[in-house]
Amino acid sequence: MEGQEGPQQPHLVLAHKLFLLSHPDVQDIEKVQLREEVFASVKADDMAPLYETLVSESVLPLDQSVLDSMRAKIQDELKKLDEKIADAEENLGESEVREAHLAKSLFFIRIGDKEKALEQLKVTESKTVAVGQKMDLVFYTLQLGFFYMDFDLISKSIDKAKNLFEEGGDWERKNRLKVYEGLYCMSTRNFKKAADLFLDSISTFTTYEIFPYDIFIFYTVLTSIISLDRVSLKQKVVDAPEILTVIGKIPYLTEFLNSLYECQYKSFFAAFAGLTEQIKLDRYLHPHFRYYMREIRTVVYSQFLESYKSVTIEAMAKAFGVTVDFIDLELSRFIAAGKLHCKIDKVAGVLETNRPDAKNSLYQATIKQGDFLLNRIQKLSRVIDL
Repeated sequence: MEGQEGPQQPHLVLAHKLFLLSHPDVQDIEKVQLREEVFASVKADDMAPLYETLVSESVLPLDQSVLDSMRAKIQDELKKLDEKIADAEENLGESEVREAHLAKSLFFIRIGDKEKALEQLKVTESKTVAVGQKMDLVFYTLQLGFFYMDFDLISKSIDKAKNLFEEGGDWERKNRLKVYEGLYCMSTRNFKKAADLFLDSISTFTTYEIFPYDIFIFYTVLTSIISLDRVSLKQKVVDAPEILTVIGKIPYLTEFLNSLYECQYKSFFAAFAGLTEQIKLDRYLHPHFRYYMREIRTVVYSQFLESYKSVTIEAMAKAFGVTVDFIDLELSRFIAAGKLHCKIDKVAGVLETNRPDAKNSLYQATIKQGDFLLNRIQKLSRVIDL
């Protein structure tokens, strides 16, 4: 797997650096280095449209000579590309015409001109017959979507790709689409679906253009922990050979996963504290940081309480390596939100679990639905009587 690794799409590397530049937790001295790297990338790829945007947002300072130079290079390159297209249309076949249009699409992607890139990709698609080649154009659109975090564009592109697969398409591209869709689901807080898609793609992962394999494993473990039950987590994640070969490269992730499964809660909290910085500085996970923190604590507290009918708050605080006051405050919040099924006896200093009975809850739901149906029938009978 590691031997097959390809390079990450440079635009997505740049997008991550731009995200870090705007992040309040990144040190100013690191931002100086990041700013230099961003400017070097923008200059190397003649990204005049993006450079103008970054200058207007005060991310980069304006260097008029550099901007003029980039614009001149863009004009020259566009002239050459248009000449190639004209030559291909006059003298060559359909596949050469398509290749010339694709080259222009990729040029607009390279310089960071989103609108023109999307427009040119549509033109290229109109010249494309093969389903596989149409799928490749969708992947370019998806990469653009992730660069700009345009979820509407990403969602439409994923739907389009699925429709294309109904016409045909190879397994390699289908598996790549799963990773793109998984990343979209994770970025829009659908962690359950993201975990399923990532786990389906572990053994067939080839989507190195959006992130390296170790980052893919990082996302897979994080989404699986809050989505899977203990049995599934053991089978699909804890014992998965593909995960075991890479998980050690990511700081704290091994301890985070294993301590949760082995109920070593003190170690789990220590590893979790180490991972929070990595989650916070990830451009896809950062918007969901607080939500993820809550969900993972719900999972771990529920797992601990599942073993007991009642337990002292002191024993629980000791198991987690925190103070009694902290655990009391934490649990009261989760209980009030309906996330944990237990009650706190503050006088006795005891937690009593009151797990909902599945049959009883089903019975209550049936009664409720029955009442609702009877009310509807009564209203309907009054209308008929009139």
